[in-house]
Amino acid sequence: MKTIAALQTLVTAASLDIEPTAAELDAIDLEMPLIRAEVELLDAQIMTIDRPANELDARRVRRAGNRVLAARRDLANRADVAHSDGAA
Repeated sequence: MKTIAALQTLVTAASLDIEPTAAELDAIDLEMPLIRAEVELLDAQIMTIDRPANELDARRVRRAGNRVLAARRDLANRADVAHSDGAA
């Protein structure tokens, strides 16, 4: 009986042990207000899952959704400003 062996080198955890670059960390910092707003919206939606939504819950979800939209707008505007600065 023949043994079966892998023909490729093994993939080790060391190859996955890479720290994020400074640029990646900067991108995360730039997106953090949007991430926080999305988490807040998710929290508001989760609170209404197991019970009927009352007026206060609906207002909380609506306001959290508005904060997500505002954070997306701000992020898009910053990206546009960064692109226009580089093009000039």
